[in-house]
Amino acid sequence: MAADSTAPLLKTPLHALHIELGAKMVPFGGYDMPVQYASGILAEHKHTRSAAGLFDVSHMGQVLLKGDGADAALESLVPVDIVDLPVLKQRYALFTNEQGGILDDLMVTRRENDLFVVVNAACKAQDIAHMQQHIGQRCTVQPLPDQALLALQGPQAVTALARLNAGVSKLTFMTGGHFTLDGIDCFLTRSGYTGEDGYEISVPADKAEQLARALLAQAEVKPIGLGARDTLRLEAGLCLYGHDIDTTTTPVEGALTWAIQKVRRAGGARAGGYPGASVIDSQLAGGASRKRVGLISTERMPVREGAKVVNTDGQIIGQVTSGSLGPSINQPVALAYVDAAHAVVGTPVFALVRDKRVPMTVSATPFVPNRYYRG
Repeated sequence: MAADSTAPLLKTPLHALHIELGAKMVPFGGYDMPVQYASGILAEHKHTRSAAGLFDVSHMGQVLLKGDGADAALESLVPVDIVDLPVLKQRYALFTNEQGGILDDLMVTRRENDLFVVVNAACKAQDIAHMQQHIGQRCTVQPLPDQALLALQGPQAVTALARLNAGVSKLTFMTGGHFTLDGIDCFLTRSGYTGEDGYEISVPADKAEQLARALLAQAEVKPIGLGARDTLRLEAGLCLYGHDIDTTTTPVEGALTWAIQKVRRAGGARAGGYPGASVIDSQLAGGASRKRVGLISTERMPVREGAKVVNTDGQIIGQVTSGSLGPSINQPVALAYVDAAHAVVGTPVFALVRDKRVPMTVSATPFVPNRYYRG
């Protein structure tokens, strides 16, 4: 669900800093956000892959779920194992509807006394309402509008952040902790949306600019806008909600079955009990008629969202949901839904770009190897 286009754009706590840094601003998720800085998307993308990029993701929604049984309550809304999630471990999850479609994707971290949940910007009002309506009687749903969120991503992110607190280097991928950074109490997780090692840092909004400046003062760190965030996540094969997954796509169709642990599947100790479980379980057992796949081309023409995908006979078999030139590999890459019969890696297909057939091959994702730090 897109934000109301007639409403005035909201601003993150770093808005003035983006302007100072020369950002080109665009509307995104109801916010006025930096799409790029002076060096441009390509340079920002490559800098993140080689050093460290700082992203303002304060438009995302941050929520705490508190109270005994908050984990079981959240588990009633997602097909994911929350109950067994260890303290200070993070997990990817999906809100589903009764048809098995995806309402949003989210990140959940169990902290000592609560669950820390991060949801997408354009969905946050509906996600908070969804949780308050369905589990608000079982736990406290507490939005955190006074927290900003920064992401520091890239192979040198740990080097830069460890100068502010050496303890951050001990975290591994999808774990979190409380750290003081430049004198500011923060909660951070070693995670991100680029396929690189890195961190997402929840910081009080009134201290966000101080922390951003402390990070930007590190030689490795440059500010990165939404343009490079999109090409980085696409190379990493990561879904963008509202494009690659939405209410019309199930986790099985979206190739997200890795996120559904055995304990929540049919026959598991806590199977079902979430919206759309019967649809999703039947697809887990019998497959879905279509599947999200990666596509890669040896030609230079980028293939964009909305392009039809056809087989070698010219029959329409699917549609591209995200696409661009992959700067790291210098080849066009895309995510698309195609008929199951054409979803096998190595299958030759064509994308239609202005009536031209662009040859593409069904590819495994990520297109660029992930470099998460697993210890």
